[in-house]
Amino acid sequence: MGGYSNEASISLKSGKVVYSHLNNENYNAYRIHILKDKWVGLNEAGDEFPVNRHDFSVDFGQGPVTFDCVFNAIHGSPGEDGYMQAYFELLHIPHTSCNHYQAALTFNKRDLLSVLQPYGVKCARSFHLNKGDELNSVAILEKVGLPCFVKANRAGSSFGVFKVYQERELADAIEKAFEEDNELLIEAALEGTEVSVGVIQYEGKIKVLPITEIVSENDFFDYQAKYEGKSTEITPARISPKQARKVSEVAATVYKVLKMKGYSRSEFIFIGDEPHMLEMNATPGLTEESILPQQALAAGISLRRLFESAVAEALNQKY
Repeated sequence: MGGYSNEASISLKSGKVVYSHLNNENYNAYRIHILKDKWVGLNEAGDEFPVNRHDFSVDFGQGPVTFDCVFNAIHGSPGEDGYMQAYFELLHIPHTSCNHYQAALTFNKRDLLSVLQPYGVKCARSFHLNKGDELNSVAILEKVGLPCFVKANRAGSSFGVFKVYQERELADAIEKAFEEDNELLIEAALEGTEVSVGVIQYEGKIKVLPITEIVSENDFFDYQAKYEGKSTEITPARISPKQARKVSEVAATVYKVLKMKGYSRSEFIFIGDEPHMLEMNATPGLTEESILPQQALAAGISLRRLFESAVAEALNQKY
């Protein structure tokens, strides 16, 4: 848990929830805090013990502890963008998240949507911009129109996302988004019902969880809406059976096409009955208030069963 990004504090909350729900009769669980300047294991008192990065072991004072499985609860870098996955794969340590390529791909909004479009996955009109590119507002707005969204390409929790209503606001939004990432995705604003669809591996099968409708008090589902109570999350979503069937089929197809593992949560906006994909989260929030755990509970899956199933699935992986 933890990580290097602005999502570290959310990750710590997710990690604590997972740690508290794992059955201590079945598992010896340890909290590992990943920071830029150190990787440490924590004992019950919160004391820190350095991680040996050669084999991902920790000596808590009675000899090195090695791990049969890693439960990845890091949102953002390096746990959601492929770095930790590649590290664990090199060490042949099972982990609960998708493999490194899928993590890197899903973390990159532009690349993800480009890969999925040949499979018929609909998305908003978009314009790609990199730091150092010439800013041509006319060309951008000819492509995406107003209002539009300026998004940091590789960030989560709506960091670096801005809704632009007038051309004069565009340059400032781009400058602010570049503070989060040096690649941007500028998208046409889609107006319609927004939903979030969790897809997981559960008891050996791909399972689409009950759909959540997102009703934000703010302009869009931003950080405040996600984490500070400025939204209503309704599970199951108030959508038609046809819409529910379509978005569930698309979410399951995306999961299979990408050869995903573990948890995923994808965001869509309906234009009529057609779901348009916004992004996929490969390490979604896991606090009691987070969307995926809410969806699991609506499906009759307790948090303990949800988390322990992820460990069981990881231990069955072949390396």
